[in-house]
Parts: sequence; structure tokens; C-alpha cells
Amino acid sequence: MFARTAVVAAVLATTATLPGATALAAGSTHTGAAGSTGAHAAGRAGARASGAAARGAGSAGTRAAGSADAGAGYDFADDAVRIAGASTVTGAETLTAGSAYRSSLPRNATLYYRLELDAASDAYVSVTAVPGSDTEVTAVDGIRVSVQDADGGSCSVHSATFGAAHSPRPVTAWGMREIDTGANRCQDPGTYYVSVERTRPQDSPPDDWDLEITAATEPRPRQTGATKAPETWDSASPEPLVGEPERRPGGSGFAHAVLVGQGAWRADIRPGQTLYYKVPVDWGRQVYATAELAGSPDASGYATGALRLALHNPVRGEVDDAAKGYTGRRTTVGLAPLPPVAYPNRYATAGHVGALRFAGDYYIVVHLAAQVADDFGPGPFGLTLRLRLGGTARSGPGYAGESRPKGLFEVSPQDRVSVPESGDGSGAADDDVTMRAVAVGGIGTGSLLLLGLAVWTAVARRRT
Repeated sequence: MFARTAVVAAVLATTATLPGATALAAGSTHTGAAGSTGAHAAGRAGARASGAAARGAGSAGTRAAGSADAGAGYDFADDAVRIAGASTVTGAETLTAGSAYRSSLPRNATLYYRLELDAASDAYVSVTAVPGSDTEVTAVDGIRVSVQDADGGSCSVHSATFGAAHSPRPVTAWGMREIDTGANRCQDPGTYYVSVERTRPQDSPPDDWDLEITAATEPRPRQTGATKAPETWDSASPEPLVGEPERRPGGSGFAHAVLVGQGAWRADIRPGQTLYYKVPVDWGRQVYATAELAGSPDASGYATGALRLALHNPVRGEVDDAAKGYTGRRTTVGLAPLPPVAYPNRYATAGHVGALRFAGDYYIVVHLAAQVADDFGPGPFGLTLRLRLGGTARSGPGYAGESRPKGLFEVSPQDRVSVPESGDGSGAADDDVTMRAVAVGGIGTGSLLLLGLAVWTAVARRRT
């Protein structure tokens, strides 16, 4: 540990003289992947949440934390463009990759939006529907997102529903157009259409639902790699993290998700509220997450599927989720062990594996059902999120071009510097500290690496 500390100290001393090093060394969360709209927005949210911890709950300068504490409302992207969905493909407006949009979905409507795609990139669209917090929803109600080619051929169909808790909350479904040499549909360049509709309009509440829509593209790799998903991986659950959780109020939407890393984090959550956290996940890493809801003084009653935990990938597609009922006693829900993030995962038949197809910012989303208030009061209730990153970081597929938005499918050096950690890192954290210090100085700083090596060698000799 002393050796690592010495190296870090030397590295930081060197990088302090480099342009722009001061802000990075201080752990600024405003940095992100160059040009990445999502990374910059989430970075701003992380900064706001940090400020909230310092200034206390209710500060007017902390939008992410403040919105979460205020109620169950969804915090839309600051730069989202207002767009109207068309009732037919003829009048559909274009969604540009790298941009975020706001729209609204009537109960009995099917809305259409346009995509203009090339023949080399995979394209992804996410749609988050936000019902009113005081509306009644059914378990099978939600939204359906479809991507079609110009001839009406289906490229993908995904749905997201409210589930057994019957709790109105933001639900997110995604669609995609994938380039596959073995496919005979949705491979040509040109116009494609995204359709959005409710899954059960006849049982759905009459009010319009606000929508947040994002579009992204992923370039092809320079070289063809494996075309089959890994069949074996470490599926054992790791030892739980120990240590006192650090306070980290969650954000109220994807664009304002609060940055976290490996560790234990605590927040307050009220019935009907949804909290969003962002965690950078590199190629080869595995995500393990649990959410624990504190007990209630009134331990009498039962709320079905009260505590819901979900993981979403960088394009907001849901990877996996888990939910558990609440009896007023302390309750924990956890995601099942997931495979490491890998490009070939997209060839898997299992949807949760296929969603782990790229590195980047993943999202932990926690919802507490509105019905909890019926038996246990309005709260707030104590929430503890425990997050561990397993596996070993590896190099990516080597893309032939840039994603849109830029940097969406990578973990940038700035992310490595600014991501907070808490609790017991169980060894890996020390190595991460050194890598973060290197990231501060930038890539290709030869003098930095030489200095680090010299200090490491000197310390090693002194110890022997």
C-alpha cells in the first residue's frame, strides 16, 4: 500500500504542472467523454449531487438531488428538443443520433418518428414514458417501441410494463436496427421508422404521458471478431461489501443520474419515487448490485413488488431487474449475477446477456412503489445501494469510427478520475487509484510513466 501511495503522490506532483490538471486532480465531475452529451449531462448531475451533500437537502443549486427529494417527478434532459410524434409515417419528424427529445403519448395513439441510417452502424432508440404520479396503472400496461424499415418490415420490438406493484413510474423500452451479414431485413441505408404506443390502451389512464427519447449509433469494429456470445463466465455471487455507506442522493432521470462507483451508498426514498445512479463499466467488468430498504416503525401490512432494482445499459436499454415485496421489515433485493460486458454478448439469445454488449455508463434505477404509503406512511425510507464491479478490464473491439454521441461506448480517463467510491474496495481499489492518477495526467505522458516507474523501483528497493 505504501508503494502505491508513493507512486500516486509522485504522479500527482508531476501532473500538477500539466495544463488542466488542477481540476482533474480535484475530482471534478464536470468532465466526461469528449463531446458526449450523455456523459456531460451526467457529469453535471454528479456535481450537483456532491453539492447537495455539502450544503444539505433542499439546496436550490442541486437539481438532481433536489428533484429526487421533492417527489416522484422525472427530471428530463436539459437539452431535450420538443418534437411531436406523427399519426402516420408520412409526417414523422427525424430523430438525430446523439440528441435527446421530449414528446407526449396519448392513450389511444401510435406515434411515429423517423431515422436516417447508413449501412454500417447499429442504431438504438430509447423511449422513457412518464405517467402522472396520481394515476392508476395495471401490471401489463406500459409502452411498446418498434423499429421498422421503409417497407414496414420489423427490425425490433421491445416493451416495458409497470409490473405487479401497479405503481406509476417512468418505464423505458428500447429499439434497434442491427447490421448482420446473415440477415435479409433492415440492412439497407435509408429511412427507418420508430413507433411508440401503449401496451394496453384500453386499460390505460386517459392522460397523456410525457416521453423522453434518445437516439444513438454504434460503429462497426475495424476487424471481425467472435460472432458467438461467451457460454461460460463466473456466475458466483461475490462477498458483500462491508463498511459504512456514504450518503449519495439519487438523481430523478437518466440525464441527471448521480455518478457512483464501487461501494455502499445511502439515500432517502419516498413511495412513488424513482432514483437514478450512473456507474462507468468497462469491457470485461461485471456489475453486482443490491438495494436495501430500511424497516418501518409500523411493521404491519404488505406491498407487492414494493422495492424494484434495475440495470440499464448506455443506450438505456434494460439489462435486468428484480423486485421484492415489503412488510415493514428491512428488505433487500439484488440483481442476479450477470456476465462481463463484451461485444459478442449481442449474439446471445438471452436478452439480459445481449444488453451487456458495450462498455460505457450503465444506470442503476431504484423505485419504491407508491402503495407503500398506504400501510407504512409517506416516508422517507432509508435506502442503501451496494455496488461491486467484478471481472477484469479489457480492451474494446476497436471501432472503425465514432459513436453518436461521441464516447458513449467507452469509459474515459476523466470518468476514472471523477467516479466516487466508498466502503471496502477489497484490494482492487488501490490499483484503481494508481490508474486514476495516470488518467489525470493524460495518455502518452512519457515523463509521468518514467517517474512513476522510478518511484516504484526506489520504494521496492527500500522495502527489501
